[in-house]
Amino acid sequence: MTLPPAQAIAAFLARPALAAVLTALNGDGEETRVVGGAVRDLLLGERVGDVDLATTGLPQETIRRGEASGFRAVPTGIEHGTVTLVRDGVGFEVTTLREDVETDGRRAKVVFGRDFVADALRRDFTVNALSLDRSGAVHDHCGGLADLAARRIRFIGDAGSRIREDYLRILRFFRFHARYGAGAPDSEGVSACIAGREGLAGLSRERVRAELMKLLVAPGAAEVVAAMAGAGLLMPIIGGVPHLSRFTAISADGDGGKVYPAFRLAALTVMVREDALRLRDALRLSNEEFDRIERIAGAMEGLSGWASPPDIASLRHLAHRLGNDAVAAGLVFLTANADEAVRQQAQAMITELARTPPFRPTGRDAMALGAEAGPLVGRVLETARRDWVDAGAPAEAATQAAFVKRALAALLGVR
Repeated sequence: MTLPPAQAIAAFLARPALAAVLTALNGDGEETRVVGGAVRDLLLGERVGDVDLATTGLPQETIRRGEASGFRAVPTGIEHGTVTLVRDGVGFEVTTLREDVETDGRRAKVVFGRDFVADALRRDFTVNALSLDRSGAVHDHCGGLADLAARRIRFIGDAGSRIREDYLRILRFFRFHARYGAGAPDSEGVSACIAGREGLAGLSRERVRAELMKLLVAPGAAEVVAAMAGAGLLMPIIGGVPHLSRFTAISADGDGGKVYPAFRLAALTVMVREDALRLRDALRLSNEEFDRIERIAGAMEGLSGWASPPDIASLRHLAHRLGNDAVAAGLVFLTANADEAVRQQAQAMITELARTPPFRPTGRDAMALGAEAGPLVGRVLETARRDWVDAGAPAEAATQAAFVKRALAALLGVR
């Protein structure tokens, strides 16, 4: 790792909104620093997203100073010491320094403090405990700079103690290693995660899902997921047996052009629809996530039994029920560990499926040809579309309309 030059840190601190908020909150006995992920990413030379601040001032003092300098103060978590200051469309979460006094593994009771060292020591990982003051000095109270340079994710102090404070840190440990780490995860951290894994059962499924979804799209997800499985930490989370080789192959191949959490989760966990139902309960999937994963599972069921990708007409019929994306995902999953020729054939079929023109006739078109409103219209369109697909899915409007006319005639002839 090459730390950015002093000019880069200076440029960061010179951002107008950040400079204004630091000026407002520093001085007259109070100190405010940039903390956490913003410092970590700045030192890694990566894009800095949200900027969080820690301050010696109490929340009411943060509000008073912020409003006096033209910021709008929003008490987003004032009971925990957090106030969001907003100006010119830019917001900063400002949190009073804290010290834990009691924890049950899910949440902590805290008291406000004035010691940046104590505040750093209550954080999770050394690389997240760095702070940057208004002068541009980086403060490292936990060895975070050395760990950042080594791309090493390490708990602060005793790993087991950090985990018992919040068992979600088990997942965060692996997620941060997948995002920032190199090589094998820290052995002390892994051992502590194994020792504390029963604590995962007490976490809300929503929190677990949020961390898992972030982990699955991280650059080192394949290696980290395999390490979690080897440590016995993956099955309790997903509630089933993971498909590690498929997940690894898909991750290495760039996901067939798709890198989104539900796709990665399906790659790791799904073969049939029952898997999607299990995941919905185990991880409290959102409706959108469940819909995507269930349709992918349906596509895999529809494609099962083919030793190689099927003909394009079969794919189009399946896509009509489940969507092009789901069928494409199913093909990628089922051929992930096949030889190169089969995978290339699958990709060619996916490309051809994407080129399928839309079938444009509607119920109004069927009724214009004489179909009575009601169930007959749906039967006409379904028959016409099936015949259209079998004929190669021509794009011409007149040709598509002819399929509707023939379907109507055939169905009326049966009646």
